[in-house]
Amino acid sequence: MNKTVNINLANTLFHIDEGAYNKMRRYLEAIKRSFANTPGNDEILADIEARIAELFYEKLENERQVITLKEVDEVISIMGQPEDYMIDEDIFDDEPKTKSQKTATKSSVKKLYRDIEHKYIGGVCSGLEHYLGFDALWIRIIFIILALTTGFGFVAYILLWILVPEAVTTSQKLDMGGKPVNISNIERKVKEGFDDVADKVKSVDYEKMGDKVKSSGKTFFDTLGDVIMFLFKVFGKFIGIILIITGAATLIGLFVGLFTVGVLDMIHIPGVDFYNMVNSTSAPVWVVSLLAFFVVGIPFFFLLYLGLKILVNNLNSIGNIAKFSLLGLWLISLITLIVLGIKQASAHAYSDSVATENTIKFEVPSDTLQIRMNSSEYFEKRGDMAIDGVMVTSSDNGEEILVSDDVRLSLKKSKDSIIRIKVRKDADGGSFGEAKEIAGNIEYSYAVEGNTIVLDNFLTTSMSNKFRDQEVWVTLFIPKDKIILLDDSLGCVGLGTRLGMRIRNDRDMGRCDVPDHIWLMGSDGELKCQDCPEIIEDDNEGENNHVIINEDGIDIDIKSNGDSFKMKIDENGVKIKAGDDTDGEVLNIDLNEDAETLKINIDEDGVVITNVPN
Repeated sequence: MNKTVNINLANTLFHIDEGAYNKMRRYLEAIKRSFANTPGNDEILADIEARIAELFYEKLENERQVITLKEVDEVISIMGQPEDYMIDEDIFDDEPKTKSQKTATKSSVKKLYRDIEHKYIGGVCSGLEHYLGFDALWIRIIFIILALTTGFGFVAYILLWILVPEAVTTSQKLDMGGKPVNISNIERKVKEGFDDVADKVKSVDYEKMGDKVKSSGKTFFDTLGDVIMFLFKVFGKFIGIILIITGAATLIGLFVGLFTVGVLDMIHIPGVDFYNMVNSTSAPVWVVSLLAFFVVGIPFFFLLYLGLKILVNNLNSIGNIAKFSLLGLWLISLITLIVLGIKQASAHAYSDSVATENTIKFEVPSDTLQIRMNSSEYFEKRGDMAIDGVMVTSSDNGEEILVSDDVRLSLKKSKDSIIRIKVRKDADGGSFGEAKEIAGNIEYSYAVEGNTIVLDNFLTTSMSNKFRDQEVWVTLFIPKDKIILLDDSLGCVGLGTRLGMRIRNDRDMGRCDVPDHIWLMGSDGELKCQDCPEIIEDDNEGENNHVIINEDGIDIDIKSNGDSFKMKIDENGVKIKAGDDTDGEVLNIDLNEDAETLKINIDEDGVVITNVPN
């Protein structure tokens, strides 16, 4: 068991083993003694500590990891020993370097930074000079040409200005030139900076410099750059706020909707019953809810984390272990949901049916057959809980059952004088055998009362069969010349949502109007209306000729070869008009009982009688 020490290195907190701490302390003290009389020694030591802190941070897998002697030795091997890098004036001569000096000056990988010491605008071109090895003048010319011709140069420069960091510290300046960041190069860079400052101080025109300071502390491009960076920072903060709100709201909604309701089952809602009804995978609702929570919630969690990173500069990282763990959990949840979805879809891959046909015998023979639909007491009690005509409820013995109103009725002509009923039950399944078994488990009934056939307008099945698009097709085979009375229960009102009738009739009526009349089964399989108004259709194309005689009166409208005749007798009186389309009206009789007038107009200088009281 080793003792650990907390140290602050370049404003970064590290946990370090006591032995490693003692070695690092002696190492830094040796460096400090080596540069005691060197100009800028404080800056050199600060840069060295910053570089050591950067190397330590790269080697840590998480924030709680302790730095040991192994990490300290690796950092010292990279930075070098202070006695190997004592730089005097003769180090700039052409004398051969020692082995340690050659190792120290070995090039490393270059990094792209903006060189603000040699900038004209933002230091992008001067930074690319170090990175690419081309003269900055040619790079500036290329940007200008691209900006003037296509505009891409301007956009590319602005993006590089925003995205590429500027080389501020000594370590960054060494990285920009591809030089190793060790003690020797840090000292050399700092000394070069001091020498440059000394040369500038000796050659400066103080009077001119004073005027420049008075006129402006910044160049125009510096000010423009500050404004652009400020606007982008504000825009970035705004994006961060949007990401935080979106991620937090989605996670809260998922927690309430999926985790709380689906996993913990705190609130029992009808949707859970519907899930149990359609679920063919046998996966519990809490499992699917948890998987959906992870699949949707993890991306929005990272969205929330990204927004926080944008707003909070010093936000601690969640660590690579947590990131990869969440990524793995997301992939596992997504794959599991896809597998469950495929299994759910395969449960409806095949369809099959079971059919039964029986003879209907009436106790008292009759020429008239009545058909009535029996409504479901389940829908009367819990109809508001149905989803698309399907719901889950319990039977009288407490068994959980599925109830559906998907019942279809067809009337067809019988091949003999016997009334027959055929009931076909359809269902889906993962195979033909399974579909046939599920169809056979459908419960549907009908009854015969006197000369009336009472059909259920619903079907039931056990919840263990799940919802597999169960439906019932009822076909009544009726002998010809049989009178048929359809009850109002077959009309549009009170049928449920999907009950339909297939009835061929000579009036081309829909199922909503058929129950209003008396029908007779014709020899061609069509129902003949016995109490419908008489309609005489003319063969003339485009003419709407008709003769209607019913309890409302008489309505006659006939047009043929340019001649026309209209007569309407109803409760409003008598109206008769006759004439041809070319010569105009030749007969007009309007007897209005309410107005007590008689109007007779026979044209072609004929008789005109108007406004004569009764």
